[in-house]
Amino acid sequence: MKTQQKWLVVAAAALTFVLTACGTQSSKDSSSSSKQQVWHRMEADVLQTLDPSKASEGVSGQAIIDTMNGLYKYYGHDLQPAMATKIVKPTNNGLTYTFTLRNAKWSDGTPVTAQDFVFAWQRTVDPATKSTQANMYSGIKAINDKTIEVTLEHPIPYFNSLLNNVAFFPQPAKKVKAWGAKYGTKSQYTLSNGAFKSKGWTGTGDKWTEVKNTNYWNKKNVHLTQIDVQVVKDTNTALDLYRTGKLDDANLTGQLAAQQKGKTGYVATKRARTYFLELNENKVPAFKNTKIRQAISMAINRDSFVKNVLADGSIVARGITPADLSQLPDSSTDYATAVAKNTKAITTYNKKKAQTLWAEGLKEVGTKTVDVELLGDDVDAVKATQEYLQGALQENFPGLKISIASVPAKNRQQRAATHDFDMVLSTWGADYPDPNTYLDLFTSNSEYNHGQWQNADYDKLMAKSNGADANNPTARFKDMTEAEQLLVNQAGAIPLYQLVAARMVNPKIHDLKTSPGNSFNFVYAYLK
Repeated sequence: MKTQQKWLVVAAAALTFVLTACGTQSSKDSSSSSKQQVWHRMEADVLQTLDPSKASEGVSGQAIIDTMNGLYKYYGHDLQPAMATKIVKPTNNGLTYTFTLRNAKWSDGTPVTAQDFVFAWQRTVDPATKSTQANMYSGIKAINDKTIEVTLEHPIPYFNSLLNNVAFFPQPAKKVKAWGAKYGTKSQYTLSNGAFKSKGWTGTGDKWTEVKNTNYWNKKNVHLTQIDVQVVKDTNTALDLYRTGKLDDANLTGQLAAQQKGKTGYVATKRARTYFLELNENKVPAFKNTKIRQAISMAINRDSFVKNVLADGSIVARGITPADLSQLPDSSTDYATAVAKNTKAITTYNKKKAQTLWAEGLKEVGTKTVDVELLGDDVDAVKATQEYLQGALQENFPGLKISIASVPAKNRQQRAATHDFDMVLSTWGADYPDPNTYLDLFTSNSEYNHGQWQNADYDKLMAKSNGADANNPTARFKDMTEAEQLLVNQAGAIPLYQLVAARMVNPKIHDLKTSPGNSFNFVYAYLK
């Protein structure tokens, strides 16, 4: 759950910093709330941290969302108040947000205060914290124990949605100071203000537990008493565990997913997550050539790939932003559909054109061979993607040799961040329902622009969307549409597919929803 660069200024008491950047549902009157309701789920990788300032991937993000609350919380696609008492409308021409906090407690019984938010935001930007989120913000003003004021440098249309990111969650100041570097490294060094408390996580290992937090402000609507999580990287193993009752929710990929389609418990959910290739232009000189990058994009038969390799219902991506994330203003047109109108040629398989571009590109670069490594995660779907790309690209391009490196997600992220790769299979899940969460990744100065593609026109369009056009939805979406079309057509990043998560889910679960950021919402969920 990395969060890309934002620009946000908060007027804090005694300091001014540059910041880069849930309502109610009806309670289930179920007798099941009084008995043990345990949910067994899986993750494809290990839990790295329970420190909101340091969380940078989905496993940690899910665990923190389970155990903590920010100002707001998504229930499905419905943004509702959590620590805030209501959804706030900005004043001062869209620059100032004033939040009133509800009466809530940490899991040790102490109050959650405005100062806990101030402490958390300032801790994140402290260089000593070494937060990957530090470029988002640096301060916040506590008017009193229950009131927070935030002032932006310029309007941010998606600001309320952005606050659902764990980087904006409060942290128990006294405890964090007492624990120091231990905070978030084990269950015992955490406090919860959310629906569950972390239990049994030692900082390593493939299993952890979350138990109901009896001090949670909304505990009457928490029906699950415990969530058990275990790491399962192999989908065959996941299905076996599901069939034997050891998992209630198992991820499937490839032909295994296709075989289970239509069976009781099979669920296919479109996710706000895309997978794409990044080519390291500063490490591989050939990748600086636009024709070579375009050739690679056009040599990928995405339709055949998603149908025959992934086989889990995932869909072809014509852009980096996924479908069903947002719509054009004053229109029923999906944003991703608008982008695809001008990117279909570059994302459609065309062997002849690809080979022509490849030959021309090699001639311009002055080489006949390109020998590279394709980096990716060591999970089934990613390894299958790597193998497909290796075969398809080598078959189409004389002189190209691709080796494969499959590593744990943490290692892939570290290598991508330090540009220690030739080609990397990257993925991004939405932090909030706006194209900006994807497009800011590829500006020239973004730390998440791993391939180091740079384009001045792209930067100008994104600067307009974030600045001069921020209060004009029509102009802003036009800026972003043009920027994404430029990115894809120049193959600054090469879109592959949008994830449709195929799973086997215990039919006894009800009211389990998924947020725009792909996280599960276990409040209100119950077994029957």
